[in-house]
Amino acid sequence: MQHSGAQGAYGGFGAQWPAPPPAPGARSAQGPAQRQPHPHPQAPPSRPQTQMPPQTQAPQPQPPHPHSQPPHPPAPAPQPPQPPHQPQQPHQPPRQHTRPLPAQPPAAPAPPSGAPPQPAGGAPTGAPAGESTGHVKLPPGAPVQVPAPGASPAQLDATRAAVAVLLIGPAGAGKTTVARYWADHRAVPTAHISLDDVREWVRSGFADPQTGWNDNSEAQYRLARRTCGFAARNFLANGISCILDDAVFPDWPVIGLGGWKRHVGPGLIPVVLLPGLDIVLERNAERTGNRRLADEEVAHIHGRMAGWYSSGLPIIDNSRQDVASTAQMLDNVVARSLASPVSW
Repeated sequence: MQHSGAQGAYGGFGAQWPAPPPAPGARSAQGPAQRQPHPHPQAPPSRPQTQMPPQTQAPQPQPPHPHSQPPHPPAPAPQPPQPPHQPQQPHQPPRQHTRPLPAQPPAAPAPPSGAPPQPAGGAPTGAPAGESTGHVKLPPGAPVQVPAPGASPAQLDATRAAVAVLLIGPAGAGKTTVARYWADHRAVPTAHISLDDVREWVRSGFADPQTGWNDNSEAQYRLARRTCGFAARNFLANGISCILDDAVFPDWPVIGLGGWKRHVGPGLIPVVLLPGLDIVLERNAERTGNRRLADEEVAHIHGRMAGWYSSGLPIIDNSRQDVASTAQMLDNVVARSLASPVSW
């Protein structure tokens, strides 16, 4: 049975499609068929007529339904992950460091062949020549040499030459006062080194010679003298003159010139400051602390110092001289010693 309504609504193609089965509870197919209106009045996609042979008519493309989903394309084959695309950059030379690099300390000189190995991370053992102290590299502190016969006038000028003077005398002779004044009034840099001051650097366990001369006091004296000698050599190596003062005895080798000559050098200029006994006792009475000695001891020391008169060393008697005039006399003695070094 053909439905005339279907033929009018679908342009004669309804006879080609079979009727859908009746819904439950619907009237028999003998009654007039009632079709639900198509939600969309558009005609369904056309199909090629079965009567036309496929050889004479090509299939027509089917228009897509307005609410139909587009066909999903086939899933591509899995590809390995690719790095993010970066635009090609022109070749550039490697960049230079723009941040300033920290300053490097000067390289230490290579040790000579055959030298003993030096400890790592510290100053070499034995304080070699040219040792660096902090950030200042010190020149070698060689022993002071006697001026050469052909020395220039500048080297022989007592007021300007770099010299090392050892001022000798008994307690109360005024050694420290004259040495300090002479160092203060020179035209060139000059240091004053007092052995008594260096000995008193030892606070706890100080071996005071007034309580008796023993092995401990002698050891501390030798240590202080060696320290003063090293300081004098370092001052002279840096162009700074120095004057040292000590109560050196002519007949006592332990406290004699030999140790000073060994630690400072043969160029050391020894000068004896020897006033009269009454002047020494008067000045000793003005002292305080452990610098003041008993009158008997002062007299004993003064008597032993008399041996310098036969030593050939220059002697200054400052019994009636003030400090300024004594310093002028010291300048004259230093000038003569530079021109004609004393053999000692």
